[in-house]
Amino acid sequence: QRLGRPLVDTGQQKPSPALLRAIGLALYWQQQLDNGTYASLEALARREGRDISTVSRILHLGLMAPSLVETCLAGQQPRTLNLKWLQRHRLPNDWTAQQQTFASFQ
Repeated sequence: QRLGRPLVDTGQQKPSPALLRAIGLALYWQQQLDNGTYASLEALARREGRDISTVSRILHLGLMAPSLVETCLAGQQPRTLNLKWLQRHRLPNDWTAQQQTFASFQ
């Protein structure tokens, strides 16, 4: 304890390593597609040894609003909105609608 406060706030939610890794992969893979490293989604999936549908679901996370990415980095995303949910349910492309989706979990 320091100044009467605990060193660790055990009530605070922590970032999800799986979710952050998937967002990072999405951004990296999109960059690889954009710069021509991979000519297609199929080539990327083959190179990564993943099913094309899995790659597509992860790539969609790269379209997440920057403010929501920051929310995830801070570990402040709704507890029930996790990577599994995001892989099964696509967020809308519109950032305002994405924020409304996040808010609906709280």
